[in-house]
Amino acid sequence: MAKTPPKTDKYRDLTRSTQSSAPSIQHPLAGKKMTGAEMIVQVLADEGVTTIFGYSGGAILPTYDAVFCFNEDRAKKGEPQMPLIVPANEQGAGFMAAGYARASGRVGVAVVTSGPGATNTVTPIRDSMADSIPMVVICGQVPRSAIGSDAFQEAPVSSIMGSVAKHVFLVTDPEKLEATVRTAFEIARTGRPGPVVVDVPKDVQNWQGEFKGTGTLPMPGYRKRLESLTTDIIDGTEANHFFEMLGESQRPLIYAGGGVVNGNAAEELREFARAFDIPVVTTLMGIGAVDTTDKLSMRMLGMHGAAFANYAVDDCDFLIAIGARFDDRVAGTPARFAPNAKAIAHFDIDRAEINKVKRVQWSHVGELPEALRMLTAHGKRMGFQRDRSKWLEYLDEMRSKYAFNYDRASEQIQPYYVLEEINRVTKGEAIIATGVGQHQMWSAQYFDFKKPRLWLTSGSMGTMGFGLPAAIGAQFANPDKLVIDIDGDASVRMNIGEMETATTYNLPIKLVVLNNNGDGMVKQWQKLFHKGRLSASEKTLHTKDFIKAAQADGYKYAVRLDKKADVPRVIAEFLAFKGAAFLEVIIDPDAGVYPMVGPGQPYEAMITGDWIPSRKKVDVKPPGASEMF
Repeated sequence: MAKTPPKTDKYRDLTRSTQSSAPSIQHPLAGKKMTGAEMIVQVLADEGVTTIFGYSGGAILPTYDAVFCFNEDRAKKGEPQMPLIVPANEQGAGFMAAGYARASGRVGVAVVTSGPGATNTVTPIRDSMADSIPMVVICGQVPRSAIGSDAFQEAPVSSIMGSVAKHVFLVTDPEKLEATVRTAFEIARTGRPGPVVVDVPKDVQNWQGEFKGTGTLPMPGYRKRLESLTTDIIDGTEANHFFEMLGESQRPLIYAGGGVVNGNAAEELREFARAFDIPVVTTLMGIGAVDTTDKLSMRMLGMHGAAFANYAVDDCDFLIAIGARFDDRVAGTPARFAPNAKAIAHFDIDRAEINKVKRVQWSHVGELPEALRMLTAHGKRMGFQRDRSKWLEYLDEMRSKYAFNYDRASEQIQPYYVLEEINRVTKGEAIIATGVGQHQMWSAQYFDFKKPRLWLTSGSMGTMGFGLPAAIGAQFANPDKLVIDIDGDASVRMNIGEMETATTYNLPIKLVVLNNNGDGMVKQWQKLFHKGRLSASEKTLHTKDFIKAAQADGYKYAVRLDKKADVPRVIAEFLAFKGAAFLEVIIDPDAGVYPMVGPGQPYEAMITGDWIPSRKKVDVKPPGASEMF
């Protein structure tokens, strides 16, 4: 496997200040003559970048040459290099950078050429924006004199990316290049994280100037908003109001979203929940915010959430939303979401999310770790305690009664069984990436995750083809961890060229393809909502030989699993294999994802399928706190 350098560079701290004033320690390369391309590469190193993902082309060649020379010089000195990983296409590079960021919490970097190279990154940039993932994409551009002339491989990057990225820079003044790249990292990682695009004309890359080693662009408005996030504390009055609501509640519930993971607040959330005995449901993006095996975990809620999680939301009388946004896959009908909640509290880093979908009675906008620490400390100082034993016992009973289940006697291989068997071996410690479709939801339902950043999936955008390149990025970020991509036969084809990328770089990624001959999730919707008309959802996958494809791409372990009796043995062999391994599993083509809440429906209309019980409509809400609790 490719060797990656340490997580930090020894000069990184010199450039992390959000102010443009010079640091107290001068950068050792300050004053050195460099090309613009060399400045880009040096700033990447200063920012602690350990791996770059990208595909070459004419407009970015100066920067690629600078990366080569940088690594060559470091190799001579015996210093860590910054490898440039080449995918099958630029979309793969973007998702690798996103996977690197999701699995590490650091800013992922993709460097691509102009025109089609840049436009191929639109989907991963939008995907990262939707899921709040910090990423910097550096695009080559035609020379400044040719911009707007429809030059060869020219694309209007600023116009295209402006609507999908957190921010876009077009560098027309080479004197500002260094500060611009450094500022891009600042914007990507601060506040609500997101992707930033830097469009660099080729002549700016070739320009020569003096490297300053410090400085960022003036952004007074942005930095003022950031300062308000870091200085806005929960005062005593606000804290007292929160604990008054919590004290009046008999059935409190935390609803944790991806903001907890992206905001590095998982440990603070766990401490807060433990301190006051509050159970937790998570969104798809919030998986891992709490240990799924913990007694307070009620797993995932929403369209394909656990039945017991959705029932818990229906039954709670105080909902505490943390880093979550009440999206349509969770709160399909906002007016009927958490119908018995007498109060809702909302913590978020983005003020725009407060009262956007659901009106709340208490809110705090700021950095989540500090907010949760302050509130936990306040509650402990005031000696806040409530007996939640009856509520927790009730939820335990719900977990047992409405647990995930399937036809365990089926002669066909059920996908749930395969995932349960992988989970039995990995014990919630592996990094799991997924494509998008049924396999994605089954993975969210049947895998355990003991820590954050072990679950990598395209949440808001739902981008097929995400899983394999994201797994590659995650493996570079965590070379010693077991990384598994759970994919579908249709989804994996979207970026199937990245199978060769994994073997080219000797990555020990484990790739599972659950093959049901087509778009399983689309077929499920067609069966439920379109009277079974399978329009364009059964593709020509019947003739695809994935094993031959994997072998052609260099997989020494490539096995097709089609007998139920072989599942435990093959899974054990597959996971134990030392290098890249490929496993195709022929699953029941009619296996569905349940529970399922139809679009725009409340949880009481949840479809639980044939193997998960559903409580009667008259039993949807508790008959009364005095009776039940």
